[in-house]
Amino acid sequence: MSSSGSAAPTVAENIMRLQAYVPGKPAEEVQRELGLSSIVKLASNENPLGPSPKAQEAIQSLLPRVHIYPDGSAHELRSALAAFLDVDPNCLVFGNGSDDIIHLLGVTFLQPGDTVLQSDPSFVRYEAAAILNEVECREVPCTSSWECDLDAMLSKVDASTRLVFLANPNNPTGTAIKSADLERFVNALPARAILVLDEAYYEYAKDFDWYPNSVNWVKEGRNVVILRTFSKAYGLAGLRVGYGIMRPEMTQWLERTREPFNVNILAQAAAVAALNDHEFLQLTVATNRAGLETIGNALQKMSLQFVPSYGNFLFINVGVDGKVVADNLMQKGVIVRFSPHFKGPTWIRVTVGTSEENVRFLTCLQEVLAAMRCS
Repeated sequence: MSSSGSAAPTVAENIMRLQAYVPGKPAEEVQRELGLSSIVKLASNENPLGPSPKAQEAIQSLLPRVHIYPDGSAHELRSALAAFLDVDPNCLVFGNGSDDIIHLLGVTFLQPGDTVLQSDPSFVRYEAAAILNEVECREVPCTSSWECDLDAMLSKVDASTRLVFLANPNNPTGTAIKSADLERFVNALPARAILVLDEAYYEYAKDFDWYPNSVNWVKEGRNVVILRTFSKAYGLAGLRVGYGIMRPEMTQWLERTREPFNVNILAQAAAVAALNDHEFLQLTVATNRAGLETIGNALQKMSLQFVPSYGNFLFINVGVDGKVVADNLMQKGVIVRFSPHFKGPTWIRVTVGTSEENVRFLTCLQEVLAAMRCS
């Protein structure tokens, strides 16, 4: 009993094991801490071009209506997206970001004795879904080239396997799985297992002819869930709107566990508008590919190893302590991402920015590495 007479709150053991998600530092926080006037944030895989202009117009038009609850069924967004994807509207579930759908999948489908399977490193919220629902998460290391090891993952599948998470392209590595390889993997999974394909970076990879058309597996009635988001290529990260594509028999259960009004009125309208802003999406993808080439060429000249990426970021081996490099870059006003979850102590992840931001990152990286080598 404490001096105030209150008993210590009881927390479940699984919650004690759960680590809080640590996002990339906001630019405003770095400005406050370091007193810098100019910050380049390349840590969170955001769109450097900002939000879709059409989405901005939609938000402005709805500002007088934010006192009204959003459409709980997201009817307009559901209809627009179903037509865009050529799927039954009942195949869609909407979330406060696609990580909301990850949470719903865990709450809805995981039971005691089940296991979750994922590649490692990958997005940390997959393991969180397992821990929150008190089941085992089996993490299978990537190959030496940082690709998902599908054969090794299949060797870990058994009767307890319930959710299998694959990010395609994978975060933080940027690697992607080809259609033929993924189809073999899908066919090898037992009937009870649900394959969750996290395609948060889909728009950056979809034009490669080998990239899977995963929606077809949903149409075939397979136990496949596809996760996509408006946070990345469409530039709506601050509004938090993502979605899952799956069989209607599965969506009906997630609709029971989903929080009401989990996608706000501005997010719904902005997503519909962004979906129709084809010019902005094309510019986003073109800007990203040019940035990947620029940064990649510079890294080669610096003799730094990196993983060829199909997302909007690069996974880079700086050859020295990655955390120190990230901290020193921040001192120069350039925010990049380092995490122990990357399973590479000398690796950092860098979002592709505008051409000016990319040059600033590369200049500062050269300065930081030179200083570290001389110290």
